[in-house]
Amino acid sequence: MTPAVGFIGWGRVAHERMAPKSHAFEHASFFVMLPMREMARRGIQALGLNRWAPLSFYDEDHGDARSSGQGGALAWFDELLEREGITGVDGEVWLHCYPRVWGYAFKPVSFWYGHSASGALVVVLAEVNNTFGERHFYLLTQPAYGRTMTADKVFHVSPFCEVNGHYEFRFMTTPSPVEWQSAAVRSKQIRPKTVARIEYHDENGLLLKTRVSGELEPLSRASVRHALWHYPFMTLAVMFLIHWHALRLWLKRVSFFRKPTPPAAAVSHSTQP
Repeated sequence: MTPAVGFIGWGRVAHERMAPKSHAFEHASFFVMLPMREMARRGIQALGLNRWAPLSFYDEDHGDARSSGQGGALAWFDELLEREGITGVDGEVWLHCYPRVWGYAFKPVSFWYGHSASGALVVVLAEVNNTFGERHFYLLTQPAYGRTMTADKVFHVSPFCEVNGHYEFRFMTTPSPVEWQSAAVRSKQIRPKTVARIEYHDENGLLLKTRVSGELEPLSRASVRHALWHYPFMTLAVMFLIHWHALRLWLKRVSFFRKPTPPAAAVSHSTQP
């Protein structure tokens, strides 16, 4: 059986803080974009699936941490949608996330894109992890590529931000994910581009802007070698940079907030903009 075709996204992570002190950075990075339904049926090429490999994906890194023997992350996602009364996600589910590199991963945010059989975007789930080992899910309903969706901030991420205000999410891709499995994309004649933008607004207005962008290339032994050669310790670097920029904010005397009790519900819903 021919393995499913996933993608490596070559891109950049940009972050800008507006107040009370300005702080901005931009780093080159890579991520994976995985077709979860196809991957469950046929496996995935060039990526270790629930086994150690230089680049690997483990189901237990997502959702409720269930193993592949328990149905894995996709079964958890489908069950979550059923509990929340969301129907029509009978097409591909694409997961945008960091893989494990040399067995290690920290995933500040992963995005689940659930589509209908016709290819329409039905739901987006932002899966957020903090450095305290906690996880929360922002369920964005009635989405569309290019449309701004909002959700109240209920989960602690940075000690330099209070838990109040709201997020504004916007996702863009060209061409449509319906075309990602076409021969032109598989042969690299067309390289899809994706952008995920998150803006955080507190009671005083826009505070943070984050952008994760990338150009997709089919996963292959060559693309994996390229990732390991150019970003050999990428996921360790993610954790290091989080603490490095936290130190710089502390040196700038930005206010520090203690971690509050996490929300009782693991899932929160989008709100009207």
